[in-house]
Amino acid sequence: MARYIFVTGGVVSSLGKGLSSASLAYLLKSQGYKVRIRKMDPYLNVDPGTMSPFQHGEVFVTNDGAETDLDLGHYERFTNISAKKSDNITTGKIYSDIIKKERKGKYLGKTVQVIPHVTDRIREFIKGDITNEDFVICEIGGTVGDIESLPFVEAIRQFANEVGKNKSLFIHLTFVPFLKSSDEIKTKPTQHSVKELRSLGIQPDIIICRSQKSIPLDQRKKISLFCNVSIENVIETVDVRTIYEAPISFYNEKLDKQVLKYFKLKPRKKVDLSPWKKITKTVLNTKKKLNIAIIGKYVNLKDAYKSLDEALIHGGISNSIKVNLVRIESDKLKPKQINKLLKNVSGILIPGGFGKRGTEGKISAISFARRNKIPFLGICFGMQMAVIEFARNTLKIKNAGSSELDKKCYPVIGLLNEWNKDGKILKGTNKDLGGTMRLGLYEAKLRHNSLIEKIYKSKSILERHRHRYEVNNSLKNKFENKGMIFSGMSPDNKLPEIIELKNHPWFIGVQFHPEFKSRPLTPHPLFSSFIKAAKFYNDK
Repeated sequence: MARYIFVTGGVVSSLGKGLSSASLAYLLKSQGYKVRIRKMDPYLNVDPGTMSPFQHGEVFVTNDGAETDLDLGHYERFTNISAKKSDNITTGKIYSDIIKKERKGKYLGKTVQVIPHVTDRIREFIKGDITNEDFVICEIGGTVGDIESLPFVEAIRQFANEVGKNKSLFIHLTFVPFLKSSDEIKTKPTQHSVKELRSLGIQPDIIICRSQKSIPLDQRKKISLFCNVSIENVIETVDVRTIYEAPISFYNEKLDKQVLKYFKLKPRKKVDLSPWKKITKTVLNTKKKLNIAIIGKYVNLKDAYKSLDEALIHGGISNSIKVNLVRIESDKLKPKQINKLLKNVSGILIPGGFGKRGTEGKISAISFARRNKIPFLGICFGMQMAVIEFARNTLKIKNAGSSELDKKCYPVIGLLNEWNKDGKILKGTNKDLGGTMRLGLYEAKLRHNSLIEKIYKSKSILERHRHRYEVNNSLKNKFENKGMIFSGMSPDNKLPEIIELKNHPWFIGVQFHPEFKSRPLTPHPLFSSFIKAAKFYNDK
């Protein structure tokens, strides 16, 4: 039977529960155990798919087509274990499931209540789709004490009683502030946070203390005394210089050792941290820098392009160069500013997105990259903008555009009406926005001798998608006659997946999201090649 580890957070949000969970999962996996990580989000959206990145950061997409919290990206990047639909749930999904059952009379006339019906559904999620995992790590979003998270806290309390103390462990992550004025580290917020958790029926077994400075032994003893946790289980995590130090930091603090000790288990293998040490050394000590422009609508929010930022760093690691991300707001990018803002960049990237705002700025930047032979990567919406730019300026279709943005345009980009998924025909819509796109892993066939085939070293690839609109395939011959090659197509040859330019050193657009499959230990080939091309451009 699996052992369950529940990770809660207190004091403030954004402490790094996801990173802590991912690091612990990596350490346990490295010691020979099979691990699964899950996320429970308290918000009422069914999933984050319709939420603005300004609200909740990036929407991460799994192989099986779930739109999930960005922490699942951390899980995958650190453990190299692909997440599933069954690894993320929200309050909205739980209530949606319960109300559907109630409308069908599945509760046999009973009054439907938070306890037991909501908590039972959460408990079903925790133990669902588990086979032979040794550990299931469940992160509860939000902060203990929030009204939204109360059903989740109650559900994990009930679950721990059900499976027994020898099969469940509670980890609580708190913030231990340093007051510069008095030159003191304060433990009181942690004490209050644990008191709040205990008032809800949960005694933490391990407390992870996030701090700007190392916590003195006396302060750790104080936390141990007032929070009823042994001193060995008061784990400090001082702010790291790069997130890739996190597994090393937690290993040094013996987090994995204390978890195994709690469950009366021993390591099956020795942990090898040399890959993380090598990456950390590369990230921190590499002197040579490369400027890559990310031009999008959400650049001011750090988490909006989380997987993309990480994938570019991975591409830098594989080329032994530090990538400096130059973030430019597309709706503020005017044609007169292009030369000034982009003159010192060695690569231009247009990420995914939705809606009209900022599109003309993106198109202007793409035109600049195409004309000046600057390495360019367009992802999803970025590829579509590249197609529109080429149609307007090379094919001379002046009103070329996307039917998503302008119903009166010449639609070189149109609504995806239907597509093939494993032999089944799926249909798209723009009426209900949630979960109605082409989502998840799809195959693409690569053209022989194309740049993209050389990058992947394969004739076909599987990549994750998240889009509702598609390049108009009927114009393929016109584009190719002018030098824009459709070098990747769906297996039925109906949907363009990849475009590249003949007379350009490195200009690629992809309809999918390669950033979701990049890992620090195994950088995605597309990002490695993009950074390599940018490095060559920079050295000219």
